[in-house]
Amino acid sequence: MALSTEEKQEIIVKFAQVKGDTGSPEIQIALLSFEIEKLQKHLGENKHDYPGKRGLLTKIAKRRRLLRYLTKHEVERYKKLIKKLGLKK
Repeated sequence: MALSTEEKQEIIVKFAQVKGDTGSPEIQIALLSFEIEKLQKHLGENKHDYPGKRGLLTKIAKRRRLLRYLTKHEVERYKKLIKKLGLKK
C-alpha cells in the first residue's frame, strides 16, 4: 500500500524547492496526499480494514498539521501547493 520508490522519486522531483530537497513541507504534504489517495481506494474495496482506516486518519491529521504550518509561515507557498495538488481551501 505504500508508495513505490519510483513513485516517491517522481513526487520529490516534482515538488522539490531546490535540487536535493527531500524534506520540505511541500514534499511531505505531496507524499502524504498520494498515500492518502491510495489508502482511500484500498478502504473503498476493504470496508472492514479498521487498522487501515486508523492509518488513513493519522496521515490526514499529519497533512493538516503541515498545511497549517505553511499557512502560518509561507502563505504564497501554501496557495501554490494547494492549487498544484487540487486540495480544498
